[in-house]
Amino acid sequence: MTQHPKDLLNEALKEAMKAKDNQRRDVLRLLTSAIKQVEIDGQKELSPDDVMNILQREAKKRRESIVEYGKADRPEQVAEEQYELELIESFLPRQLTHDEVTAIVKEVLAETGVTSAKEMGKVMGVLQPRVKGLADGKVVSEIVKSLLG
Repeated sequence: MTQHPKDLLNEALKEAMKAKDNQRRDVLRLLTSAIKQVEIDGQKELSPDDVMNILQREAKKRRESIVEYGKADRPEQVAEEQYELELIESFLPRQLTHDEVTAIVKEVLAETGVTSAKEMGKVMGVLQPRVKGLADGKVVSEIVKSLLG
């Protein structure tokens, strides 16, 4: 049985504290507190999938921040957000490449027989379960749009 992602985060936090790696420790504390907050708000223990969803949401926030800080020409913040993103991604499953996502989209288009952008919802309904947690939804959507014309 694989270990619960929450346990992995807690172990990494302990290691960072022992190593006196303050930057890593602080990011891990932010992640564990985000998870605890959701547990408290929902009054339930989170499943591994729930924890992964939180980590994906946190990664998405960092990606968006990197873009915004880049536009504002703030390289120090970009570097900090990049570090946090890489740390978060180390706890997530490997993300699919653009080519891998494109291949899956083509497969789904062939299965569903969809050829029009008007039917994009039908494609996304079949596609989402296959790429959930493995690819950014925005990227998947862009690939579907480009292949549908």
